[in-house]
Amino acid sequence: MFVQLTILFLAGLAGPLLSWLGMGVVPVVIGELLAGIALGNTGAGVIDPSVQPLPAFSAIGFAMLMLTAGTRVDIGSREIRRGLVYGLVTFAVVAAAAVPMGLLVDRSLGIGKPALLAVLIAGSSAAIVFPVIEEQQLHGRGIAALISWIALADFVTVVLMPLTLAGGANLGLALGGDAAVVAATVLVLALARPLRARRATRDLQQESRERGWGLQLRVSVLLLLGLSAIAQRTGASTLLAGFAAGIVIAELGEPRRLALQLIGLANGFFVPLFFVLLGAQLNLRALAEQPSLILLAVALAAAALASHIAAAAVSRQKPPLASGLTASAQLGLPAAAASLGLSTHLLSGAAAAALVTAGCLTLAPAAIGARMLARTGEPAKN
Repeated sequence: MFVQLTILFLAGLAGPLLSWLGMGVVPVVIGELLAGIALGNTGAGVIDPSVQPLPAFSAIGFAMLMLTAGTRVDIGSREIRRGLVYGLVTFAVVAAAAVPMGLLVDRSLGIGKPALLAVLIAGSSAAIVFPVIEEQQLHGRGIAALISWIALADFVTVVLMPLTLAGGANLGLALGGDAAVVAATVLVLALARPLRARRATRDLQQESRERGWGLQLRVSVLLLLGLSAIAQRTGASTLLAGFAAGIVIAELGEPRRLALQLIGLANGFFVPLFFVLLGAQLNLRALAEQPSLILLAVALAAAALASHIAAAAVSRQKPPLASGLTASAQLGLPAAAASLGLSTHLLSGAAAAALVTAGCLTLAPAAIGARMLARTGEPAKN
C-alpha cells in the first residue's frame, strides 16, 4: 500500500510543477491527470486504480473536491444575493441553449446520453473560477452576477448530473437519495445555528485552539462523511453530499483557520489522489481509436463556450466575452461524471476520457477570460 501511495504522491507533484512552469496559466489538476494517464491504463500501467484501498481514497477525494467547491458558494453572501436575478437569467439562457446543443451533439455522434451532454454543456466550475476572482480582487455588480451565475450552474448541474446517468429504474431511488441528502443538510443547518451561539460551544472551540484538538476540522470531516454515507445508502451521489457539506460550512461562516485546514487536507492529500487515480482509470488509447469520441470532446467544449458567451451577451453581462469565457470553465463536473460513470460501469474508459478531455479544453479559454476581466478592473455596472 505504501509503495502505491508513494508513487501516487510523486505523480501528484506533477500538478504544482506544471502549473509553476506554466506561470499559473495551467491548472494544477491538469498535471495530476497527465501523471495518472502516464502511469495508469493508458501508459506504463504502474498504477492499478482498482487495488484497495485506492478506490476508497479516490471516493473520499471526490467528496473533498466537491466540498471545497461548495465552500465557495456562500448562499448568504450579499454579493450573490445582489447578483442573483442577473445570474439566474444568464443561467436560464445557458440551460435553454444547452438542451438543443446536447441533443444535436448526441444525435450527430450517436452517444445515447443527450441529458448528460446537456447538463455538462450548461455547467460551470466554482472551484476553478472563484479562486481567480478572489486572487484578482474583482468586485462590482457584474462580478456579483458572474458569481451568482456560476454558483447556480454549479449547484443545479451537481444535482442533475447523477440523475442523467441513472437508469430509468433507478431514477426514483436517485431522486429519493438526493432529497434525503438535502433534508439532512437543512436539518444540520437548523441545529448548528443555535448551537454555535451557545457559550459552551465557544468555550470548547477556544479550548480546541489552545490545545490543538482540531475539533472544527473533525466536525467538518464528520459532516462530509455523514452526508456521503446517506448518499451511499439511499442511492444518491457523493457529488451532492460533498457539495452540500461545503455549503453548510460556508453558510456557518468558516473561520480562516478552518478554511486553511480543509484546503490542506483536501488539496494536500485527497484531491490530488482523486485526479491521479482518475487519470490512471482513463483509456486514451481507446479514445484515439474512436474518432467519434474525439469529436465528442471537441464538440462539448465548443458547445460550452458558445452557450456561455451567448448567454453573457443576451443577459448583458459586462464585458460579455470575458464573462462568458470565464464562466465556461469546466473540469470538476466532467471529472465527476467520468468517475461516477466508470464506477457504475455506465461509461467506458474511452467515453470517460472524452468527457474529461472536453473539460480540459475549456480551461485555456476560461483563463483568457479571467485575464481579460482582471485587465478591465471593476467591470461596468449592468
